[in-house]
Order: sequence, then structure tokens, then C-alpha cells
Amino acid sequence: MDIIIVVLVGLVVLFLLSGIRIVYEYKRALKFRFGSYIKTLQPGLRWIIPIIETIQLVDIRVITINIVSQEVMTEDNVPCSIDGVVFFRVDNPEKAVIEVENFQFAISQLAQAALRDVCGKVELDTILSKREEMGKDIKAIVAEETLHWGIVIIDVKIKDIQLPENMRRMMANQAEAERSRRARIILSLAEEQAAENLLAAGRIIDQSPSAIKLRLYQTLANIAAEKNSTIIFPFPEEILHRDTKKD
Repeated sequence: MDIIIVVLVGLVVLFLLSGIRIVYEYKRALKFRFGSYIKTLQPGLRWIIPIIETIQLVDIRVITINIVSQEVMTEDNVPCSIDGVVFFRVDNPEKAVIEVENFQFAISQLAQAALRDVCGKVELDTILSKREEMGKDIKAIVAEETLHWGIVIIDVKIKDIQLPENMRRMMANQAEAERSRRARIILSLAEEQAAENLLAAGRIIDQSPSAIKLRLYQTLANIAAEKNSTIIFPFPEEILHRDTKKD
């Protein structure tokens, strides 16, 4: 008789212990009784009726899902592969579990479709230069579709854009040509400024015989610095002076 009592007490204790559940702070537990939703358990030590009741844990932290690389034909008929990432969190665990079978898979599929739809309506230059705007457009589409699932879409980012090899070569050639054009413009502006400065300097020198003589001496000093040449004057230096007096 004592053995039977001990066995029964042991079974009761095991029954009670088997119903203990620990819910972490970053999760919520949906409790079901015979398959029917009862309530959502908050974090802490919780107990359910074994066999009769079950729980399903839902993570309420920010979750990241990669958007698988999508083959997209842009508006200007350029094929490219684009991938991205979606950031979201579960705002209503009950709806996220009851309203959709697998909310992570559903969000992934929605994001892929939205990416193809948005990027297919714009030109390649827009995708390359306005990634933030493309991400916001994709986010708006996915957020609208997942609103009744209890999901909050935090952000959508376009990560990488893969272009065909011939298109990359063409873009590199275009960039090189643009840099060459800018270099030529800068060089021409420098030549123009140098010419203006030389013209102004010539006018100043023409107004003073002393300035002409000083310029001559400076030129001779520059030549003499090489020490490998001989300077010969075939005429007197005085004939370089101009008579600035008027008759």
C-alpha cells in the first residue's frame, strides 16, 4: 500500500513538473487548449496542463530576413540581379501565428515580389543612385500587406546590384570619359588664366625700361644656373630700352 502511494505521489509530481514552462523576456507564449487559443503568456515561470494545453513561442525582437537575389529587367531594358534585407518585428503575436501559416516565409515572398515590382518600373541610373528611395517604396508595399498580420516592417535595404559584364565595362568607359572631359576643362581654364596673367605682366613690363632690364637679368641668371652653356650678346643691352617719350 505504501508503495502505491509513493508511486501515485511521484506521478503527480511528474505531472505537475511537466507543465512548467519558462518564457523569456524577448518572447511571448501563445497558449492553446485542445487546439483553441486561450491567451498569451507573459515572460516568467508559467504552468500549463500537460497533454491538454500546449504553447507556441513567438520572438518579438527585431528579425532580419534576406531578400534572395532577384533577376530584374529595368524600365530601360537592362537586366540586373538585386538583393536586399528586411527588418521587422512582431507587434501582435496572436495575429502573427493565427492569421498566417509562416509569417517569416510570407514576408520574404512579399519582399521579393515588391522588389521586382518597384525596380522594374525605374531606370538603372535611378536604382544605382536612389537606393534609399527604392527601399522606402518596397517597405511601403510590404508594410501595407502585413499590417493585418500584426507585423511591423521597420526598414528595407537594397544591399547589392549585380550588372552584366558588358554593362559594367560601358559604365567604366563612361566614367573614364567624364573624368577626361573634366580634366580638359580644368586644363583649359588654367591656360586661360595663365594667358591673362602673362598679358597683364607684359603690359607692366612695357611701361618701364627698368622692368625690361630686370627681366633680362633674371632670365640670364636662370640660364647661368645650369653651368653648361655660354651666353653671347650679339648686340648691346641698351638697345632693348624703349624711348617712351613722345615727340
